[in-house]
Amino acid sequence: MIRNLWSIHDVSAYLGVPVGTLYHWRSSGYGPPGRRVGKYVRYKPEDVESWFESLEVGA
Repeated sequence: MIRNLWSIHDVSAYLGVPVGTLYHWRSSGYGPPGRRVGKYVRYKPEDVESWFESLEVGA
């Protein structure tokens, strides 16, 4: 089953960071991979979760 894509607000809530931080990360090449769909950025939940799990513990 395919999960719905997440908006930047969904990712913001999941990670507990401001939307502006996600935009900054995206422009600097950091953060979970997102894809542009028209004028919107969308994220696959499994990509966000994988990115989070790849972060160094305690960093």
